[in-house]
Order: sequence, then C-alpha cells, then structure tokens
Amino acid sequence: MTQPEPDSRLLRLLPWSDDDGKTALLSTDGTETYLPRLADRVEEQQIETAAIALKLTKPMVEDGAKLTVPELRWAARRLIESLSELLVIAESRGQRIPPYAEPDDADK
Repeated sequence: MTQPEPDSRLLRLLPWSDDDGKTALLSTDGTETYLPRLADRVEEQQIETAAIALKLTKPMVEDGAKLTVPELRWAARRLIESLSELLVIAESRGQRIPPYAEPDDADK
C-alpha cells in the first residue's frame, strides 16, 4: 500500500542540502520544534552573510578599483554563494505563504 503524498503546504524547504546538492524538505504540522528553529537560525545567518558579502564586494567593482583576476573571482564566488542561499530562503518562505482566498460573489 502506498502512502498518500504529504500536503505541500506542510513541507518546508530547508536552507541546506545533502552532499549531492539535493534539497532537504521538512514535513511539519507548523508547530515550533527544534528543526524549524534551527532552519530559521541558519536562514538568519545566511542573510547576514549575504549582507556582509555585498558590503565587502561593492567597492571591488567601483570605477578605479584595481583588483586582480583572483580577487574578482573571489568576489563573484561569494556573491554567487550568497545569492544561491537567498533564493532558497525566498522559495522556502514563498511556499509557506498561504494562497489568497477566492473572493466571494459579494466581494466582486
């Protein structure tokens, strides 16, 4: 007997993946437990890291900046890492936003 598919609104995309790069999902009923709190803390750290990466790399691409190719590659890698993490966070949070309710005939 096959198990029913879990309700996708109860699946949370976690801000980490396995060694093969596969995303991790948490099946949850919405209660606050250790794993969702850990995921929240990881997301907060990733957002802070992205802000730091942006602050550090902004001056590196301004006119007159004299950077070597390895320095520019370092900056690009940090920005790519941060953007990738932020996209996962945005997707995860977007999936947890409840859908809009259908308007009643009276609301039209």
